[in-house]
Amino acid sequence: MTTITIEHGVRHGAVGHRRLWKHDERGQVTAFIVVMVGALMLVAGLVIDGGLGLAAEVRATDEAQSAARAGAQAIDLAAYRQSGSVTLDPTAATQAADNYLATTGDSGQVVVAGDVITVTVQVVQLTQILGIVGLHTLTVSGTASATAVRGITAAGQ
Repeated sequence: MTTITIEHGVRHGAVGHRRLWKHDERGQVTAFIVVMVGALMLVAGLVIDGGLGLAAEVRATDEAQSAARAGAQAIDLAAYRQSGSVTLDPTAATQAADNYLATTGDSGQVVVAGDVITVTVQVVQLTQILGIVGLHTLTVSGTASATAVRGITAAGQ
């Protein structure tokens, strides 16, 4: 019967000779696992936090659209009664859009030009996994415009 024992990289056989292993591979599996776990965490962070960033961008666009619609309702009644033209009251439109944004808790900018109001909303999204590598927040924005119109605007009506 042949017995073989392994003792710290040295193989002892039945014949009694000693042979050193050519390459000591101790610890290589550990390094591979550490690298793979790190890579998987990075991919998971990109997927999860990237998805949260996309959802925040959709939310920012929705809020910008709603704020623009709220501001587009603030027409200049004096100008409308005098000339029949629909233009926005810049102060009232900006205030209406800002009031809507205040209910959402997000910040934004409002620009009124004639009968068009444009709202840009910034949303700060906290990351769930990418904070491990130092990226704690994602800032996304959404922009929308609304036009004040009078009555039905389809052709022939």
